[in-house]
Amino acid sequence: MAPKAAEKKPVAVAAEKTAAGKKPKAEKRAAATKEAGGEGKTRGRKKGSKAKKGVETYKIYIFKVLKQVHPDVGISSKAMSIMNSFINDIFEKLAGESAKLARYNKKPTITSREIQTSVRLVLPGELAKHAVSEGTKAVTKFTSS
Repeated sequence: MAPKAAEKKPVAVAAEKTAAGKKPKAEKRAAATKEAGGEGKTRGRKKGSKAKKGVETYKIYIFKVLKQVHPDVGISSKAMSIMNSFINDIFEKLAGESAKLARYNKKPTITSREIQTSVRLVLPGELAKHAVSEGTKAVTKFTSS
C-alpha cells in the first residue's frame, strides 16, 4: 500500500518553516548557550544547579591488585567497601604520623623519609619490612624514569 499524500511532508514545506523563524534543534542549543553567557559547561543541567561530585575511592585499584594476585577470584561490594575503609584508615594513620614527624623536626614538607619512618612506626614487624621494601622499589622506579 502506498502512503496517502496527507501523511507525506514535502521537503519544501520543512525548508519554509526553517526560513520562517523556526530554528533546528542544534541551532537552538547553540543560541541558548551564547545567551547564557557563553558557558558551555552546563551540559544539560538547569541554570544555577551544581554538578554532582563523584566520591573518590580506591575500588578500581583494589580490583586491579586482586586480578594481579588472583585473576579468577571476584569480590563482593561489601568486601570492597571494607577494603576501601581499611585503605582510608591506613592512609590517615600514616599521614598523621608523617605530619607529626615533620613537625617534630621543624620541617614544612613530608618527604619519603617521613613516610618510611611512619610506616616503620605504624605497621607491625614483617609487614613494615615488606612495605618499606616495596616503597623503596617504587621510589627508585619513579626517580629513574
